Amino acid sequence: MSPAPARQAGPAEDEAYTPDPRRWKALAVCLVVGFMTLLDVSIVNVALPSIASSLGAGDSALQWIVSGYALTFGLLLVPAGRFGDARGRRQAFLLGLVLFVLASLACGLAPSSGWLVGARLLQGFAGGLLTPQVSGLVQQLFRGAERARAFAALGASIGLSTAVGPVVGGLLIAGAGEDLGWRLVFVVNLPIGVVALLLALRLLPADPGGSKRYDTDPVGVLLLGAGVGSLLLALIQGGLPWLYPVGVLLLATWVLWERRYARSGEPLVDLALFRRAGYSSGALVAVLFFAGFTGSFFIYSLHLQGELEYGALGAGAAFLPFALGSAAAALAGGRLVTRLGRPVVVAGLVLAVLGFAGTWVAAQLVPGRGLVWAAAVPLLVAGVGSGLVITPNITLTLSQVPVRGAGTAGGVLQTGQRIGAAAGIAVTGSVFTSRLAGSGDSAAAFRAGLLVITGLVAAALVVAVVDAVRGRAAV
Repeated sequence: MSPAPARQAGPAEDEAYTPDPRRWKALAVCLVVGFMTLLDVSIVNVALPSIASSLGAGDSALQWIVSGYALTFGLLLVPAGRFGDARGRRQAFLLGLVLFVLASLACGLAPSSGWLVGARLLQGFAGGLLTPQVSGLVQQLFRGAERARAFAALGASIGLSTAVGPVVGGLLIAGAGEDLGWRLVFVVNLPIGVVALLLALRLLPADPGGSKRYDTDPVGVLLLGAGVGSLLLALIQGGLPWLYPVGVLLLATWVLWERRYARSGEPLVDLALFRRAGYSSGALVAVLFFAGFTGSFFIYSLHLQGELEYGALGAGAAFLPFALGSAAAALAGGRLVTRLGRPVVVAGLVLAVLGFAGTWVAAQLVPGRGLVWAAAVPLLVAGVGSGLVITPNITLTLSQVPVRGAGTAGGVLQTGQRIGAAAGIAVTGSVFTSRLAGSGDSAAAFRAGLLVITGLVAAALVVAVVDAVRGRAAV
């Protein structure tokens, strides 16, 4: 019996739909802005040595230049999604874009490391405001097969931002020199952001009005923000283990509060969302998969720039097979998922497991500088698998959500991805560094981290298989 696309990929619609004739142009603007915010996750990593030399930044400041962006980005995703759903996604998008451009300028002009950390926090805040509006606008502007193609384009842009970030950063620094190059890493957002702002004013659909009464649920916002913030800070900063139980306790309190608040008001997140089987399983797949593949970037970079003595540009180029495979497969996956449903995600996870396992084999057989070439094919396979996971999983997961709550649901999903990514980096990084400290063998430490990564992706595969079997049984 074939899968049931209507159940798995058919959108849960709740309002009349009239196609906007400018929807594809509006999508292009959203993709450019989404690309820009994600580029700033990866492009900064290769600029850290130059920032340290130029501003005299210490290890703690450098860590916060990277992690501060991720922290404020992750904290704002759910409240920003709710704000866009209630008050209008166009309004939230434009506000976030203006803030992002100004914060990028502040980063590029930073006279000190403290200034740069503060500007990066604001930049992450703006990115967190923008990101849920992109997925919400895709839900709003498109239906059916067109929506899947739009999410496919979004997935491809994610893959490309991952691919070109380290390379572009390396080229800017190599071409402009260390002192100016790292500033251009941030300033490059200005012309892109200004053009995107002008186009957004013209092309984004007018806000439909949203809720007449915007129920902010301030206690829910504070509890969720404090809980997610505690977990992210513990994962990103390290050395603060007491924040884990605090974060879990705050999130448990948030769940109880949301249930109580729903009796008399409109909670920040309708917890009935998680009773939708397709949404809850898709969110879990996202958490586990992001924990796996994001951790691979971190430890591979440490290994290449450490023992193997690759420069920033060479290390960035080593990720190209994965990122380009992911971008290409995302386009195909977005089209396949409307016909095949969850099995597309299962197939992608199988390829990802095989790719990371193959990378382990390559690291075992070629422990020296030739690893970059030996690992290229398995990383390409893992990247193709990633492209068949991320975009189709987003499409399937958000298809369970009414359009009026698309921003909030997208914010919850992406918050899970951010927590998963932070957890993956923390766990695989800890395994890598502890093994390296114990043996002094970077290659062995890299292989140990790859085993953890493969296990996390395999766990995501189990969840996806269970969901696919459950969906087949429901037909």
